[in-house]
Amino acid sequence: LAKALAKQCVVFNCSDGLDYLAMAKFFKGLASCGAWACFDEFNRIELEVLSVIAQQILNIQNAIMKKQGLFMFEGTEIALD
Repeated sequence: LAKALAKQCVVFNCSDGLDYLAMAKFFKGLASCGAWACFDEFNRIELEVLSVIAQQILNIQNAIMKKQGLFMFEGTEIALD
């Protein structure tokens, strides 16, 4: 689908040692360049980390729905593409 819509799609293999700070950096890059992501082995992430990741995704989705050009994400102002 990403190819048909001319969107970059990044495949990311999640590991059990992944933390919310690493995911925040990843999400900042995705949001700023407008790329999509495919998460492999997402079930390996710890439940506590998944909870924070869900909030991070919600923050990005809200900015997209409100069509914000700039939004605050994890203490950084991000230009949404």
